[in-house]
Amino acid sequence: MSSHGSEGNRSLIDVMQEFSIPLLSGVVVSLIWANVDLHGYEAAMHWSPFGHHSPINLHFFANELLMVFFFGVAAKEITEAALPGGALNPPSKAVNPLMGTLGGVLGPVGIYFAMVKLLGAPDITNGWGIPTATDIALAWLVARIVFGSRHPAVSYLLLLAVADDAIGLGIIAVFYPDPNNPTDPRWLALVGIALLIAFALRKRDVKSFWPYLLVPGVISWAGLYFAHLHPSLALVAVVPFMPSRGFDEGIFSERANSAQYVDTLNRFEHTFKRPVDFGLFAFGLANAGVTFSSMGPATWAVLAALVVGKTVGITGFSMLAQALGFKLPQGMDLRTLVIAGLVAAIGLTVALFVAGVAFTDPGLQGSAKMGALFSSLAAPLAIVLGRMVGIRRMTDDAPSSQATSQEVASEAE
Repeated sequence: MSSHGSEGNRSLIDVMQEFSIPLLSGVVVSLIWANVDLHGYEAAMHWSPFGHHSPINLHFFANELLMVFFFGVAAKEITEAALPGGALNPPSKAVNPLMGTLGGVLGPVGIYFAMVKLLGAPDITNGWGIPTATDIALAWLVARIVFGSRHPAVSYLLLLAVADDAIGLGIIAVFYPDPNNPTDPRWLALVGIALLIAFALRKRDVKSFWPYLLVPGVISWAGLYFAHLHPSLALVAVVPFMPSRGFDEGIFSERANSAQYVDTLNRFEHTFKRPVDFGLFAFGLANAGVTFSSMGPATWAVLAALVVGKTVGITGFSMLAQALGFKLPQGMDLRTLVIAGLVAAIGLTVALFVAGVAFTDPGLQGSAKMGALFSSLAAPLAIVLGRMVGIRRMTDDAPSSQATSQEVASEAE
């Protein structure tokens, strides 16, 4: 193959990663498949080489294994953002996005209960937890399109999305427990042990990321799994212990692939970013297969809670934090905050999952899932509004650091 053809292939792969084509393709395929042949779709998703009743199926691979690395790569970006020179350093800078996270949970819950009252539908009350979490994968994609890969709003959204997904998973464990597998907090001691081991590896200046993954990473995963909590966050607390040189180029930076980035954090990201991006096809396929059932009160309650509740809650609580002296990251202002709140309203996959455990009635479950599905419309709305209000994109191909600084200053005004 010619070098030109090879470069073209690399470019195609880069474009597919850049716009999350594998994830979106998985979502589209699952929607079509579920609506054409629901029985065949469900049979395929739950098929296991170890027998019909085995939990080792596509759902297990996508949700319990693949997403471990997805959240781990996200944790790498947040870790760098918290290092000197990063968007979230000093630590007081993290207070604002964490306050936004709180608003991004309480806002949707409040709007959901208001919609239950307004619609006179007390039978959907138990679905209040559905709109609390953000779809980190799609929010990541849309944030990059709206703001550019190096805008501080991306780091803001990453921290917010990971934090409110953690809260969402906690809500599932506490308020929507599996009666057949109740939460067993004793196993969380393993997570504590994993953190101690990760700390010891860091103190011994272990440069390879493999010991971090194979020892504390596996122990953390086992602790969460046997505690009957979602193990997808197993690496979130382990990755920050990996050594770093303090670079903060951003997870989407082409310069992050340069030979100069040989620190453990960047080698971990470089190794797993592409497999995770393409593996998200399986995640979309396994989680987004819902039928276009009749819409009902739960549809509008979930949709309003996500789009209105997330946007208003995140904006309001972040502005409150600003008033208390905890400023937004440099380069963010009210415009970017509102758009970031709207991007966070994309609750597709996690909301679909919670809808499945919040309602046992198929009609209510289908109606709620439609609301979660419609929340993806926040993506084009955020892109259009971002252009309308003049959001300046900050990307890796910025002409110079001076130009980038000018854009930051302009955004902050």
